[in-house]
Amino acid sequence: MSKDLDQLAISTIRLLSVDQVDAAQSGHPGAPLGLAPAAHAVWKRMRFNPKNTDWINRDRFILSNGHGCALLYSLLFLYGYDLSIQDLKQFRQLGSKTPGHPEAHDVPGVEVTTGPLGQGISNAVGLAIAQKQFAATYNKPDFTLSDSFVYVFLGDGCLMEGISSEASSLAGHLQLNNLIAFWDDNRISIDGDTNVAFTEDVVARYKAYGWHTIEIAHGDTDLDAVSKAVDEAKAIPDKPTLIRLTTTIGFGSLQQGTHGVHGAALKSDDVRQLKEKFGFNPDEHFAVPNEVKDYFHEHVKENQKIETEWNKTLASYVEKYPKEGKELQRRLSGKLPDGWKDALPSYKPSDKAAATLLPELIGGSADLTGSNLTKGADQAEFNLLQTVWVNSVVVTSDTVLENMFPAAYQSAIESTSTPHVIALTRQGVPHLEGSSIENASKGGYTLIKQDKPDVIIVSSGSEVSISRDAIAHLEKAGIKAGLVSLPDFHTFDKQPQSYRLSVLPDGVPILSVEVLSRFGWSKYSHEQFGLDHFGASGKAPDIYKWVEFTPEGVADRAAKTVQFYKGKPVLSPLNTAF
Repeated sequence: MSKDLDQLAISTIRLLSVDQVDAAQSGHPGAPLGLAPAAHAVWKRMRFNPKNTDWINRDRFILSNGHGCALLYSLLFLYGYDLSIQDLKQFRQLGSKTPGHPEAHDVPGVEVTTGPLGQGISNAVGLAIAQKQFAATYNKPDFTLSDSFVYVFLGDGCLMEGISSEASSLAGHLQLNNLIAFWDDNRISIDGDTNVAFTEDVVARYKAYGWHTIEIAHGDTDLDAVSKAVDEAKAIPDKPTLIRLTTTIGFGSLQQGTHGVHGAALKSDDVRQLKEKFGFNPDEHFAVPNEVKDYFHEHVKENQKIETEWNKTLASYVEKYPKEGKELQRRLSGKLPDGWKDALPSYKPSDKAAATLLPELIGGSADLTGSNLTKGADQAEFNLLQTVWVNSVVVTSDTVLENMFPAAYQSAIESTSTPHVIALTRQGVPHLEGSSIENASKGGYTLIKQDKPDVIIVSSGSEVSISRDAIAHLEKAGIKAGLVSLPDFHTFDKQPQSYRLSVLPDGVPILSVEVLSRFGWSKYSHEQFGLDHFGASGKAPDIYKWVEFTPEGVADRAAKTVQFYKGKPVLSPLNTAF
């Protein structure tokens, strides 16, 4: 590709980005104008196939500073992803494929959803780890199935966030040489120069993390330097790379180098002069010269040839290594192994293993493995798989409510559309008759059933056993109480209305009990016993007694609930007007 064609392609990327923001009259034109040369240089070296966005050995591109997404949409359109000129014209409009921050799954080619600063670089570290694990699992001396890279663009705001520091530290520790990050050092924030809040030596910090660093003084124009930096980074054997890219925000705009070009559409006269400066007709919008179209088309064809050769390699691999090949194909198809549920424990966690049946099991604990029991018998210190999203976070300490955790674990493993957080109790809890994986997997179920109860107590986790003990106190007072365990609102809401009403029926008042904010419980109960203040420091039994979360305290609230609703018609809280 000639330098003239390179420059024309860069100008096209810049102006497509500006036209998107101009059409919406909202957005961020500054970052795309400054980052277009670097983006062009990176994407020229990336391996991907727009017609097969699931190719496992593709390179990944993450835009951590997601507000600059007009840049990403321009690239996706030019490289032939499922994005049209009309989609670009609908930038930031309701229901469009070009929202104001990149949304994974809305448009093929967007690898992860970004927007909250620092999130994208952290996702990139996770993807790089996954690629490394995949390569270590399946590459052979005579077969290379995985050698892809993760490229990430990030801004000053990303580097100010703590999450990026933690993720970057981990990346250096793990020597992720397949991770290449570009820091858009344009020195501008919404409040002006970044010196008002951000003066640290970023390069020194990343060197201390164990990263290789490269500095480019003229990122707006020096395409050769960017290209050489990418090649240098790819050759580093044992470190991730941070490329400090000094750019001018809003390059070419009348407001370049100022915060005025960060988060608002350019004025019409500015757009016109910008197009004239780059050699485009100022009266044309969303223009793509034919030679630029041809270039991107040819580049995609070359990448498709690379994937075709990779597919041949995969076929040969499966033939020579049938065991690994069978496992690999299962994982690539997103299927779980037959019989994996049989390994779930019935009452308490065990080293036996779902991990032996699920080699793609994602797990890890920074330095609390002995306390959190997060390491399986056959697991390495860090265990991730390329083809599985990190979709479950377990917030844990020492003990769990039996059968609840296996059900939650099963739900998290089987989920393909939502992340999961499994919050476990710190205190030991007693065994509860009637709990089961089958019941818990519905999100909520009746644990103690009464014929014509006076009240139903609904709770979750460790509070269920407190509520159970409260029922004994109520019985002595002549009050019949049922007990419902509701550990998962989201899953319970997906059950048929008939099932949900069988658990939380009409005709009986319902009291929720949780040692937490009452927020959210009004959807499932008439009265809520919760906390409206922060906790305290002390021994657990003393604190529970202080906040009256004892069997006696729960029984007292239940009795008051019965008295309040006595003689009144009671509809289930699940029955609403809309």
